Amino acid sequence: MACILKRKSVLAVSFIVLCLLLLAMRLVNDVNFPSLLNCFGRPETKWTPLSYTFRQPLRTHYGYINVRTQEPLQLDCGHCAIVSNSGQMVGQKAGEEIDQSSCIWRMNNAPTKGFEEDVGHVTMVRVVSHTSVPLLLKNPDYFFKEASATIYVIWGPFRNMRKDGNGIVYNMLKKTVDNYPNAQIYVTTEQRMSYCDGVFKEETGKDRVQSGSYLSTGWFTFILAMDACYSIHVYGMINDTYCKTEGYRKVPYHYYEQGKDECNEYLLHEHAPHGGHRFITEKTVFAKWAEKHRIVFTHPNWTVS
Repeated sequence: MACILKRKSVLAVSFIVLCLLLLAMRLVNDVNFPSLLNCFGRPETKWTPLSYTFRQPLRTHYGYINVRTQEPLQLDCGHCAIVSNSGQMVGQKAGEEIDQSSCIWRMNNAPTKGFEEDVGHVTMVRVVSHTSVPLLLKNPDYFFKEASATIYVIWGPFRNMRKDGNGIVYNMLKKTVDNYPNAQIYVTTEQRMSYCDGVFKEETGKDRVQSGSYLSTGWFTFILAMDACYSIHVYGMINDTYCKTEGYRKVPYHYYEQGKDECNEYLLHEHAPHGGHRFITEKTVFAKWAEKHRIVFTHPNWTVS
C-alpha cells in the first residue's frame, strides 16, 4: 500500500514539474507549442493565447503599407468578430459577446458610441473605403485619437491612393498621420487591388470593371480576415436570399442611420448598370468561402450547406 501511495506521489510531482517546464518554455518562446501538444496525442491546432497582445507572433501582409513608415501590415488574429454596419444589429444586444473576441473588425465609419449594447465598444481593425475617408475626417479625434490602438486599412483605386502628390485620398491620410502620430493607417497596394479584382472574376466569372460594379468594403474585409484570422464570426450580415424570404425583417441600411431600407438598397445596387456594389453576388461567394474556412454568420443566422 505504501509503495502504491509513493508511486502516485511521484507521478503527481512529475506531472506538475512537466507542466511548469512547458509553461517556462512557452514564456521564453523557444518552442513550438502546438507541436508539443501534438506529441501528447492532441490534434494539431493553431494555439491562441489568452491575451492577444502577449508575445503573439505576427503575420506579414505585404499588400497593405503603413502610410508613415512604408512598412507592410503585421497582423495575426485568433477568433475574429466582423461586425456588419447593417441595421440587423439594432436590438441584438451582442456587444458583450463581440468584445470577447480576439480581434474585432468594423467597416468604414460605423460608430460604437451609443451602440455598445448591440455592437460592442472595442475596435481592433477597421477596413475603410476610400470614399469613406472624408467621413472619418469629420470626427478625427474620435477615430484617430481616442481609437489610436485601432489598425486602419484603407482600400481604393490607384488614382486616389498614388503617392506622387496626385492621390487625393492618400494626401488626406498623409496629413492625418502628421496630425495624429499614433494613428496606425495602412493603404492597399495597386497589386493588392488587382488581386481582389481577380478573386471576384475567379469566383463569379464576371470581370468587375466590365460589369460596371465596385467591390464592397465587406469584400476587402473578408479577404484580409481570411488571411489574418484562425476563425471568423460575422455579425449582422444577411445572406443572398434573405430579401426574397417572406416576412423578412426590414431594417435600415446602417444601424446608425435612419432612412434607407437595407433590402431596397441591396437590390438597387445589384441591378445598377454602372457604379453599383454587387452585395447579393458577394454574399453568395461568402457562403462558398464559409464551406472552406472557419466562418459562421449570426444575427441573422445562416445555414451554410
